Amino acid sequence: MSGHGVKYMYSDTTRILEMVEDVSSTVIAKNTSDTDKFARWPEQGIRALQAAGLGGLTVPIEYGGLGFGTETLAKVCETIGRHCASTSICFGMHCVGSAVIASKVTDFQQDNYLTPICEGKHITSLSLSELGSGSHFYLPQTKMVNTGDGNYIVEGEKSFATNGGRADSYVVSAVVNEPGQAIGKFNCVIIPGDSDGLDWGPNWAGLGLRGNSSRNLSLNKVKVSENQILGNEGDQIWYIFNVITPYFLTAIAGAYLGLARAAIDEVKAHITNRKYSFNGKTLASSSVIQHQMGTMWAKYARVRALLYWATQCYDKGIADNQLDLFSAKAEIAETVIEIVNDGMTFCGGTAYREESNLYRMLRDARAAHIMSPTTDMLRIWVGRSILDQPLLTDT
Repeated sequence: MSGHGVKYMYSDTTRILEMVEDVSSTVIAKNTSDTDKFARWPEQGIRALQAAGLGGLTVPIEYGGLGFGTETLAKVCETIGRHCASTSICFGMHCVGSAVIASKVTDFQQDNYLTPICEGKHITSLSLSELGSGSHFYLPQTKMVNTGDGNYIVEGEKSFATNGGRADSYVVSAVVNEPGQAIGKFNCVIIPGDSDGLDWGPNWAGLGLRGNSSRNLSLNKVKVSENQILGNEGDQIWYIFNVITPYFLTAIAGAYLGLARAAIDEVKAHITNRKYSFNGKTLASSSVIQHQMGTMWAKYARVRALLYWATQCYDKGIADNQLDLFSAKAEIAETVIEIVNDGMTFCGGTAYREESNLYRMLRDARAAHIMSPTTDMLRIWVGRSILDQPLLTDT
């Protein structure tokens, strides 16, 4: 299998984060405003991350990647998220897709997907959500028909695919036979971005995360080979809860953790620079504001510690680690919205200007609750797990 025997490029996360910060501060940050203003996919930032050798961040060393797990992914997405939430989530979804492909990779998939990913020549992403199933992303209705000659025909409608129309491949979920079969009896399949029959919907022009290229996708008799199926037919619920959900939650939580920190930095800059005209003192001299800033930092530090702990437990295979990951994403979603809202109040009218950084952060942060698994769904999953109830139902 190609890619085996590749040496580990870096000894620890510190060097990786230094590289990510360098790319983020020199390339990504200067494009953040235009990414938001023009709803532009952050190609320069993504390509710079690839050029830095980070494309295979979550691909195991033996397949040519850097071999990092969810803890490092969280910190990478956090670092990027401090500069641009859209870029962080776009790159994060590439890392999630890479981890999914690598988890049960075949020789064909190694040669055609993982090796180009690790070489910085290929961006992948996920396309699991559907309008008809809403946040129940584990209940796909897209059909996958076996033609009997080693090939399949995929037909269906997907929604809100990050990197839509921009990635080189997509991990797509589809049901073999009839969509009403038991939960978990579906496949994940890799579909090249240039496949015939892929029909992308209009460009994304949302309230926030405007650079995500989060687009709807129609799959019209898309032909795929059995070589593009991930794992064994029908066992993809394993992918959902052992790879996709942990890595997805980590990437999203990391991005929003970075956004929360960026909001704190923005508030700090305003408070330390704003002076009262009647006495020359800055807002930072107020003990009330000092107390409020201390409270804001505590909120951020608390969820950061939870995310780091949860990802460390997942990477080490500690029991019940998913409960902490579920909670981390939910808590960070709550916290980033609180912090940005507080920041809007701290900065007053300045923050309400249309092109202010906090105005963009406010719009970006609001999506944290609704990116599936939603905050409500995660709370329910944790509760069901604690109470020894079935995790998945159709409601």
